[in-house]
Amino acid sequence: MKAVILTIGDEILIGQVVNSNAAYLGRELFSLGIPAEKTITVPDNEKEIISTLKDAFRNYDVVIATGGLGPTHDDITKKCIAKFFKKKFVMDIQVLKHVKEIFSRRKITMPPVNIGQALVPEGSVVLENKQGTAPGILIEKNKKIFCALPGVPYEMEYICTTGLFPYLNRKYKKLKKSVIKQKTLHTIGIGESLLAKRIGDINSIVKKGKDHEIKLAFLPSNYEVRLRITVSAGSQKKAAQLLKNAADIIKRGAGKYIYSYSDSSIQETVGKLLLKKKLTLSAAESCTGGLITTKLTDVPGSSRYVMDGIVSYADAAKVKFLGVKKDSIKKFGAVSRKVAMEMASGIRKRSNTDIGISATGIAGPSGARKNKPVGLVWIGYSDKNVTFARDFIFTKDRLRNKDIMAKMALEVVRRKLLSIKQ
Repeated sequence: MKAVILTIGDEILIGQVVNSNAAYLGRELFSLGIPAEKTITVPDNEKEIISTLKDAFRNYDVVIATGGLGPTHDDITKKCIAKFFKKKFVMDIQVLKHVKEIFSRRKITMPPVNIGQALVPEGSVVLENKQGTAPGILIEKNKKIFCALPGVPYEMEYICTTGLFPYLNRKYKKLKKSVIKQKTLHTIGIGESLLAKRIGDINSIVKKGKDHEIKLAFLPSNYEVRLRITVSAGSQKKAAQLLKNAADIIKRGAGKYIYSYSDSSIQETVGKLLLKKKLTLSAAESCTGGLITTKLTDVPGSSRYVMDGIVSYADAAKVKFLGVKKDSIKKFGAVSRKVAMEMASGIRKRSNTDIGISATGIAGPSGARKNKPVGLVWIGYSDKNVTFARDFIFTKDRLRNKDIMAKMALEVVRRKLLSIKQ
């Protein structure tokens, strides 16, 4: 069973809109056991749309298109669908009633152009859209399914979950020959090539068989690497066991670098650990400009463990608010092990928290000094038993550096809480 995703719209091709619809559909179709083999983006051009529909319908079992179903002159997808399938438009009374109710509820006079939202290709299945005016349109032909969805993400997702996905499940349940399962492990602080070397070839360990297959994908992103395991097998039990075996192999090779076996971010993982251990934390930040605290407080319920945060960007602020010694800055510099430790200890004592974390570095692109390159950061950690600091060197890009410096500060906390060697 093969699927293809078509996203229609000039705004996607020129980079004005991020193609989140394709990401959503790809993920959900995979979980249904109907993985998308290709995503194609098409301009608002009748010739291109019809040509792409022709190729897609010839080569795939399920074709899903998003975009171009609105009421304005540039929304031409529905016209192209009718032309491709050689169908006349008919008025759907229920859709028209729904559109009129929307305008009535908002106390707005409905423009005549919106009547066109209720025109659908004859013989198509209309998928209700309670989030907007454009319904989904589903057409079956030659044992294949085509579905057109509006481009507005929350409307598209609503129609998928309430109409399209249940329809596909009923239609193809008996035809699915294998169970597909997926799991993503999140690592930080190690590159993909080193990870690959530590893990080895999973298929050589869990041997590929006639009735099953295992794939491991490395997905790097700013000093993090997601490890996506995909397994297919003849039964749910077999697929679940293969997934577990593969995860166990990865854990043996990359254990200390894995911060999540689900979709938890590093800040969510650290937050859960702090809650579990009933510990509080405060942060003293220089180069990260408050990003450590921001990441932590992005998590709902973080007020139970995040107590304080200070952005001590200037040297004078480090002395005034954190108790960093002037002599330490003079002798070692603001970007140093000594100052990072004093910042972490200072914020912990000032805020009366269990843990203090700090970051002082050179985010770039300028500011490098002798033996202190752009991308250098010292991350300090302090609790009642120990105070230490670790140094890292990252990139020459300021915003990338700030992001990974903040995440690595949280990783230092995670490893300490789990007694993992730094």
